Amino acid sequence: MTTEAGRPVRVEILARQDCQGRAMAAIVVERVAAEIGVPVTVEVIDMKSEAQAKKRRFLGSPTVRVDGLDVEPGTNGSTDFTLGDRIYRGGERGLQGWPDARWIRAALVVAQSSGSNGDSPARSSTMSP
Repeated sequence: MTTEAGRPVRVEILARQDCQGRAMAAIVVERVAAEIGVPVTVEVIDMKSEAQAKKRRFLGSPTVRVDGLDVEPGTNGSTDFTLGDRIYRGGERGLQGWPDARWIRAALVVAQSSGSNGDSPARSSTMSP
């Protein structure tokens, strides 16, 4: 399976610069993408203000989105925007400061199989700066 015209899947990591989970989120994204062979373009977006958090629909630091959609199941449509830390329920590991690799894997597989590259208006409308 490949994305439309062989383009990589767009992944965004939104996080404050001082976020302790920021680096691990990036590591997990890169590791999962390499494991399943999905080409990705990763953009790290620095979140600096509550106004920016609201405008970007930011659910806390770090937030990982694939093709404009949050990787955590059940969170798309949430309105609890904050510049604060984000805590994830990570399966066997309990609570952790980055999304579970299984969620990232599922989001990448769906994005790849749909042929999306993150440029569709329906997916990117929530991502406008």
